[in-house]
Amino acid sequence: MALKELFAATKVLKLSCYICDAMAVIETLRAQLMQGDKKALARCITIVENELEGYEELLTSLSFNAAIPVVGVTGPPGAGKSTLINSLIKKLTEEGKSVGIIAIDPTSPFNYGSLLGDRLRMAEHFTNEKVFIRSLATRGSLGGLSAKTIEIVDVMRAFAFDYIIVETVGVGQSEVEVVGLADTTVLVLVPESGDDVQAIKSGVMEIADIFVVNKSDRDGANTFIRNIVQLVHSKPLSGWSIPVVKAVATKNEGVDELIAAIVLHKKTAVNTKRSYLLAEKAYRLIQNKRMKDVSKQELKENIEAAMVKEGFNLYAFVKKVTDN
Repeated sequence: MALKELFAATKVLKLSCYICDAMAVIETLRAQLMQGDKKALARCITIVENELEGYEELLTSLSFNAAIPVVGVTGPPGAGKSTLINSLIKKLTEEGKSVGIIAIDPTSPFNYGSLLGDRLRMAEHFTNEKVFIRSLATRGSLGGLSAKTIEIVDVMRAFAFDYIIVETVGVGQSEVEVVGLADTTVLVLVPESGDDVQAIKSGVMEIADIFVVNKSDRDGANTFIRNIVQLVHSKPLSGWSIPVVKAVATKNEGVDELIAAIVLHKKTAVNTKRSYLLAEKAYRLIQNKRMKDVSKQELKENIEAAMVKEGFNLYAFVKKVTDN
């Protein structure tokens, strides 16, 4: 055998061994995950999030527990979502429940980094064995949820959690994406949102399975709650009577009522949106795969080089990129 052919054969053999080793690691992690190993869960999430070797095989081999309620908590910035989730975690763990948390933070469009500050706001639960917290960046998704979020929620559904809670970034109407992920969507508002209800109801207001009026000890809270109830009653009947929960998260008030509403929704509400939700998930995953070879950083560099030329046209630039 020629030296060149020997090197090529050796390279193929090493690659085969690497793939076999990677698959063995994936199988071991999968088994540990199913047995309730949190370290394995963390490693599985890292593999999926960063698309490391074997991540697709991991996803396709897992058994997802659809009985675990995935609760999406959304709402405008400053509504107190993190504080409310802290109170939820405290109450659920006191009842012996285990909780998985995914906290989403926006990605900077300039340096592609993320502060991941929600994790800091939940620091009091770090040492609680019944709590698992993972921070994720939006990765540029305007609606606050990336395709990775969908995959990671499913990885967590393969773990023995009693609840999975996803906190979105609070970016306004585009947060309707959470509908494609959560079994129950909790929309958190504050009395100061009163003047904005009419403006936002066609977007975020339409996705709620449960309304929470947080900071309800403030002036105008009762009037705001009445407006929300009136809005809810004006919706077409769907078989689920949307509750409006009064809460003061800093005092743990309203948390019991919220948990009861989440449990009732999971048990009794007929999910007429299931095919829509699955289609949304599939769309996101397909979109992610087809856009995998598109780099924003490379696009930025190419645009910087092209835009200084006379007659630069963004649409012609995009056409050239997509035609290649």
